[in-house]
Amino acid sequence: MRTDRRTVLLALATAGLLWGTTVPLTKVALTGMGPAWLTVVRFVIAALPLAIVARRGLRAAASPRALFWGAIGYGGVIVLQNAGIARTSVSHSALIVGATPVLVALLGVLTRRGGATGSTWAGSAFSLAGIAVIAGHGGGTATLAGDTLVALSVLLSAAFLLAQPAVLAGRDPVAVTAVQFGVGAVVTLPAAVLVDGTAALSLAPAPVAATLVLAVAGTLVPFTLFAWGQSRVTPAVAGAFVNLEPLVGFALGVAVFGDALSAPQLAGGVAVAGGLALTCLPLLRAPRVDRPAPAPEREPVLTGGR
Repeated sequence: MRTDRRTVLLALATAGLLWGTTVPLTKVALTGMGPAWLTVVRFVIAALPLAIVARRGLRAAASPRALFWGAIGYGGVIVLQNAGIARTSVSHSALIVGATPVLVALLGVLTRRGGATGSTWAGSAFSLAGIAVIAGHGGGTATLAGDTLVALSVLLSAAFLLAQPAVLAGRDPVAVTAVQFGVGAVVTLPAAVLVDGTAALSLAPAPVAATLVLAVAGTLVPFTLFAWGQSRVTPAVAGAFVNLEPLVGFALGVAVFGDALSAPQLAGGVAVAGGLALTCLPLLRAPRVDRPAPAPEREPVLTGGR
């Protein structure tokens, strides 16, 4: 199915830019609650309006595959990311996310769900090299433990990006997103109660405002736009736009949070930007965006691991 190329690219780009604000907002929101509680609150606030809008499609959207990847791709990814952000710098957290496209490409080859062009591989290599340089020259509040947790969240996110097109095939993307937000909140709730507890909860204006903006501008809007755009392109194409997140997040980390900007950090940032440009070249040259053929409706047998 032919889809208007500019509309799809605009939706994906807007999602990537809005996601760039999530790491700084999360850093502020974590001063008022623990990582697991923030995940629960963020997804509950974002899921409710989506569920109302897409209420007629919720039953069809709640397939076993959608529920499984909602638990992994939203609950698991965001809890790990929040825990990592609490232990490292804003700029490091944002830039480590830049590894997502190369991981999507690698997993696509390993699982035979999609390949990548030469420029995509080159761009991914540049981005990954830049991230490695930045992670090795931290300073400030950056820690190896925090960087590692964020990196684990990126690995799960790449698997989610690869699996999501099959989940979305033939279903309302808004309804699927609402269902997955809900299951992400549900599976995270026990960790919030048992690990975070209630002692750290705060109703101070700054963390409350950051949480609300994070839930709407950093979650509801970008995830919905991305799900719609992702249902019309390949995982490698969608993954390329995730690199807009680290660029925005890194800039905000330096400008607002005073994160270090040494020569190696700057060189790493330039490498990430160059990698993004190379990765997006095929998209800029493409005359149209084709929607992938729907995947078979038969649900795979989940064996408990990946």
